[in-house]
This record gives sequence, C-alpha cells and structure tokens, in this order.
Amino acid sequence: MTDILWSPPLDGASRLERFMQELDQPFADYDALWAWSVEQPNDFWRAAWRHFDVPSDGDPTSALADASMPGAVWFPDVRLNYAEAMLRLPGRGDDDVVVVAASQSRDDVRLTARELRDQVGRARAGLQRAGVRTGDRVAAYAPNIPETLVLLLAAASLGAVFSSCAPEFGTQSVVDRWQQIEPTILLAVDGYRYGAKGVDRRAEVEAITGSLPSLRTVVWLPYLDAEAPAPGGAVTWAELTAETGPLEFVRLPFAAPLYVLFSSGTTGLPKPIVHGHGGITLEHLKSLAFHHDLGPADRFFWFSTTGWMMWNLLISGLAVGSTIVMFDGNPAHPDLGMLWQLAERLEMTYFGTSAPFLLQCRKEGLVPRETADLSRLRGVGSTGAPLPAEGFRWVYDAVSATAQLGSISGGTDVCSGFVGAAPIVPVYAGEISCRMLGCAVEAYDDERRPVTGSLGELVITQPMPSMPVGFWGDTDGSRYRAAYFEDIPGVWRHGDWITISERGTCVITGRSDATLNRGGVRLGTAEFYTVVEALPEVVDSLVVHLEDDEGGAGQLLLFVVLAERLDLDEALHQRIAIALRTQLSPRHVPDAIRQVAALPRTLSGKKLEVPVKKILQGASIEDAAAKGALTDPTSLDAFVTIRETL
Repeated sequence: MTDILWSPPLDGASRLERFMQELDQPFADYDALWAWSVEQPNDFWRAAWRHFDVPSDGDPTSALADASMPGAVWFPDVRLNYAEAMLRLPGRGDDDVVVVAASQSRDDVRLTARELRDQVGRARAGLQRAGVRTGDRVAAYAPNIPETLVLLLAAASLGAVFSSCAPEFGTQSVVDRWQQIEPTILLAVDGYRYGAKGVDRRAEVEAITGSLPSLRTVVWLPYLDAEAPAPGGAVTWAELTAETGPLEFVRLPFAAPLYVLFSSGTTGLPKPIVHGHGGITLEHLKSLAFHHDLGPADRFFWFSTTGWMMWNLLISGLAVGSTIVMFDGNPAHPDLGMLWQLAERLEMTYFGTSAPFLLQCRKEGLVPRETADLSRLRGVGSTGAPLPAEGFRWVYDAVSATAQLGSISGGTDVCSGFVGAAPIVPVYAGEISCRMLGCAVEAYDDERRPVTGSLGELVITQPMPSMPVGFWGDTDGSRYRAAYFEDIPGVWRHGDWITISERGTCVITGRSDATLNRGGVRLGTAEFYTVVEALPEVVDSLVVHLEDDEGGAGQLLLFVVLAERLDLDEALHQRIAIALRTQLSPRHVPDAIRQVAALPRTLSGKKLEVPVKKILQGASIEDAAAKGALTDPTSLDAFVTIRETL
C-alpha cells in the first residue's frame, strides 16, 4: 500500500468538522460527505452559504436553480459583493495586521484591518473621481503588492471589472489581453526588482497605454524608483488615494462580472475568462475554510504573480479572516532557501508554492527545517504541475513532519481547485488526497463511462459555482462551449488525464492533449519528468510522441536542458534510458534524446508539449504558439532545426 505520510488529528477542531456538525444528517466520513455534496448540490451549497453567512440581500433558498452546463443558474434571488465579503475580515479587530507584504523592491508593508479598509475607501473615491462606474474595466500592470489588492477591492466595491497582468509580461502579451476587454483605467508600475536586478518597464507601459485607446486614466506607481516621474497626463497612486471616501459596496447579482482572467494564449488570443462575484466568493470560502482549514489565526502565503489565478485565491484568504502574506521577487535569490527563511520571518502557518519549486529544492539537497524555524506551518500547498511521491516524501522529511501537504489541481478556468486536500483525509505519497466538495470530478474512459482505478479523461459532470460566467465578448457563448463542452455535451472536459482510486485519491499524469500513446498504451508526461529531472545533470525536460499515420509505433522524443557546461554524451544518454526503463518501463525509453538550450514555458511556468509537437510535425512557429505567451520567445526556434533532422 502507498505510504500514509500524514493522518488527520482526532480533535475534531477543523472548520470542516464544525460544518459537518451543523448539518441535519450524519456523515460517516469524507467520502460520504463528498457524495452528498455532488448528488445534492442545492442542499450542499445552501448549507455552505448559511455556514459562511455571506453578506447579501435577498433569499438564498434556491442555490442551483438550473443545473445546465453551460448555463447553470446559481442563487438567482441574492445580491452580494465580493469586496464586502473580503473586508468583513471575520474574527479580526481593527488593529490586527491582515496584510503582510515582502518585496525585493522595497521594505516590508503591513496593513491592519482599519488601514486596509481605509485604503480601499480612498482608492474607491479616486476611481469615482476618475469616472469609473459599474461594468467599467479596471486594469493593473503591477506585481503582487498591496496596491494591486487595494485596487481590485475598490473596483469590485463599485461593480467595476478587474484584470491584472504581472509586469514581467511583455507588451504584446498584455495588449493581446486588454484590447479584448477595453479597460478605462490602468494602474502601472515603473518597474520592479527581481533578485538583485532592476527591471525598468517604462517603455513597456508607454507601448501598452498607446495600444489601448479605451484608456481614460493612467495611475502611476513608482515602485522600482520612488523618484520615477509620472508619464504625461497620468495621476500618481498617491493622488488617486489622497482623499478619504466612504467604504460602500454595490450589491450585484450572483453572476455579475468580478474579474477577467486569461488563458495562457499559447495558440491564438488568450481566452478572456469572466468570473462572477458570487461564484468566486462562495468557491473560495469553501476551498480556504473547508479544504485548507484557514481562519483568523493563520498567516496564509502562496508564491504567485498577479498573472496566475493562485494570486486571486491567495487574496481571498481575507474572507476567512486570515492574514495574507504577499511576496514580490525572485524566489531563488540569493538561493532556494530564501522563501523558507521568509516563512520563518513572516510567521507563515500555510506555505503554498509550485510542484517544480519543491522538486528543485529536493534536487539541490535542501533541508529547510534545518535552516529555518518552520514549526508554525500547519499546511504546505503544491500546485502548477503534478507532484510525484518523491516530492511528497521530501516535504515530510525536509520541511515538516506534521504539516498537511495539499497537492491541488484546478485552473484559471474555475479560479480554484477541484481536487486537493481536506483536514479529515489522510495524505498518501504521490496522490492528491480527494475530490473537493461540490466538485463532481470523474475519470471517463474511451466510451465516456466513469472508471475507477484506471486512467481516464478528467471531466466535471455537475456545475461548480466558479465555472466561468462566460468569455468576454462571446455574446452567443460559442467560444465558451467550444472550450469545455464541445467534445462531451453537458460535461466539462478539462484536458487532463486522471486516475481516481478506490479510496478516492487522485493522480493526474499530464495534459490529455499532449498524449503519449505507444502501442495502444497511454503514457503520462508527468512520470517522465519525475524520473528524468531527478538526474543531477538534467535541469529541464519535455517529451512528445509523433504518431505514425500508417499505424506504426511512431517516434517518442525527449528533449533535455542540461546543467551548465554539460553536453549530452553517450554515457548520459544511456543513464537517462536506463532510468526510464528501470523506474517506469521499456515503453518509456525514447527513440531519440536531444539537448536544447531552453524549453518553452508559459509565463506561469507550464511546459508546452503541444506547440513543440506541432512544429515537429511541420507547423510554423507563428502557427504553433504566440511567442509573447512564453517566458523565452526564442525557445521554440531550436525545434525547427531539429525537425529537419528527424
């Protein structure tokens, strides 16, 4: 049996257990509770609404009035505002610190509940003076700092629609996103510091603002250089927030647009995914309270930029009264131990990061608990890619033997997770602990039947409150339907391979659109990367399978980035092949291994197997991917050359 690395405490003190005690019926275990939550969604979500006492007008009796997908109708008779739910800050006094922000560009910033509400009120008044009204779009080209949070909450309080791009995004990436939604006001920074390096973004800001004719106001935040002069016609952040104003909230229908998140945009324009006030408020409350077990005693951190949906989840920690810990900078400067030392210094109780970060720490032999006091940690979160069993064991050996490790998967599309952890479910090495409450996740076989214990297509068979309201500008809903519901009508197809075990745990093995199908056997990309990147010589790797149109085995190709000054010689080639053969199977041994200088990744760090495959099959770089969506736009060039040698 797979190792149990963590078992739930028996004290019954978790928020989830308190919720269960409030329900009219007893549940024997988490599995029974989950089954009820997806079989009786109206009852479950109504009970969750009652438990959280969401501030609202109207009657919440009807939770799921129409379960169509797409087209579900949630809480049709209520009106609410996300910012009001966040700034209620349950369990916190006016003088309690509720925001802690560390940065490599400036000193720490701390905000009490009173100061946060005051700043939101000031920004709200400034937006009103700038003519912002309900439905207008408010954009931020800004990092993970309090000003970005304040602007989001101020915009939401008015019913304006928010969107953010991290300042490392290049001009075209930003313009491709915001030309679709036409913002009227933009907050922009002059630059930022990444480790020891200052990054000036004034030229990018000028190009972005010049490409957005909808803009009426530019708000200037001198962040890299406090003396950086504002562009002509801009107002400064200090001027925007100079005057106090009442902190009021426009209560809106459940599905009223709150913010627009964007897909990575690797092929074509990024999808403008609209999320609603009600869906985000309720889904984040459920996730953070019931699954992460966060409350007023916690300091909640997740390493993220404002271009990744984990930032949106992080700031919603305010809704459960947690202090949110923000960080802007290079997480590996001066070394990988920095974030763990930050966890001690800022007294984090929940440390969220990505699976690649944890695996890199393991590869470099870090033992964070020996260099930082991590005794306050109750939870460690991992997302962004599958975390293999070795990563789980490293967390319990090197970080904390007592913190619950939550490996989570979801996405920008739902701005939440749909599989993850729960405080009453054990943690098994290499397995996501459970399907989250209210998330009807199944694995479908080729016949579109749910299967247990074998690999299948990850689907969601019932609505979630935070499924998108729609895509911006998609008036007939055709783009939205094509994105998720075209393959299996009435069922959300997410695009991952998943195995759901008899005990309800889950293993995700990679994107289904990057399928490796050798001899009729599906091979998940994640398991390749776990083995190959464990080798000390390998920095990064990517695998693709080129099918044979005549029914042959095709070609399995592995690309590797090696440590500095190393070359792929025959000895290393053999070590890689032997590792794959012995740790996985002979089917996993590639037909060819090629060394490249860099591999394509999105701005949020995800590997891009599909564009590489398209290029190797003959597509141009321009047709395979949008270069502006990549961290290194030149990373695809090598594959054109490689194509000629295949």
